[in-house]
Amino acid sequence: MRSDCPISYALDFFGDKWTFLIIRDLAFEGKKFYSDFLNSKEGIATNILSDRLKKLEQNGVVEKSVYEQLKTKKVYALTEKGRQLIPVLVEMILWSAKYDDSLAIPETFLEKAKTNKEALVTTLMARIE
Repeated sequence: MRSDCPISYALDFFGDKWTFLIIRDLAFEGKKFYSDFLNSKEGIATNILSDRLKKLEQNGVVEKSVYEQLKTKKVYALTEKGRQLIPVLVEMILWSAKYDDSLAIPETFLEKAKTNKEALVTTLMARIE
């Protein structure tokens, strides 16, 4: 760790945009397989995806398990620590929407986030437990 600053800690932990996009895909998109993440519209490279998933797992944000229907396939899911990032993602969405109205944010999501953020976060967290 470079400093005792909480912002610096978070930046060291998350590293780059790919980490948040993987968490987004798990939390909002329902993605759970390696191939699901590869097919995200941002086009993450396989080596970066593999590295970020390993780091997220090592840091207790994501857990990997064997897919019961196909034992050679792995399933990724957010841990409790990972689910605790959902409010952060919602805040990022609200901030982005405030400054760029051309973004792909469903109006119903935005309205829920603006009027009852706690209920929205609770719903999102319950959906992925």
